Amino acid sequence: MQTHEFVSFIKRIVSIEQHELDLIRSRCRFKSIRKGRLVLKTGQIANQYFFIISGGLRFYYELNNKENTTWVCFQNEFFTEISSLNPQKPTRFNIQAIEETQLLIIDKKDMDFLYAHIPGWEEFGRKVWEATAARMVDQLLNFQTMSAEERYAGFLEVPELLMKIPVKDLASILGITPNALSRIRAKLR
Repeated sequence: MQTHEFVSFIKRIVSIEQHELDLIRSRCRFKSIRKGRLVLKTGQIANQYFFIISGGLRFYYELNNKENTTWVCFQNEFFTEISSLNPQKPTRFNIQAIEETQLLIIDKKDMDFLYAHIPGWEEFGRKVWEATAARMVDQLLNFQTMSAEERYAGFLEVPELLMKIPVKDLASILGITPNALSRIRAKLR
């Protein structure tokens, strides 16, 4: 199983023994997702955690027959749909592959097992969710305090991200129309 990227990710966050890594690996499974396919659909209950080996996913919801992208994640990100997983409520989001994506999956029951049997795994979980919460707070604050042009300039700092996110999804993340994004791009050239 392709777990070396995940092991490297874990080791960057916490110190962990080899036998613990072996146990973690035993609770992972690999899945390949084709571009456009859903990992989770609105109304389902999230029961898995994901690590992206390669590729990318977007979180989106539908409102008034329009898809609204709220979040994108790419290689070396560990995530779940936490607003569904923790309370075990139906998700309001779709999670879709925006390119061919390779995932490692840990089922909720296996994650709970790892939390109970590997002390460092709780530290790992805490640090991952703290970083995720900080990213969400930054995104929310940027939305409330920055112009769309300033938010777009933030994406320019990571050019490979711009190549992976479709224009309509980037516009949605920025809270603007694709036409407004085109005007911003032309202005910044």
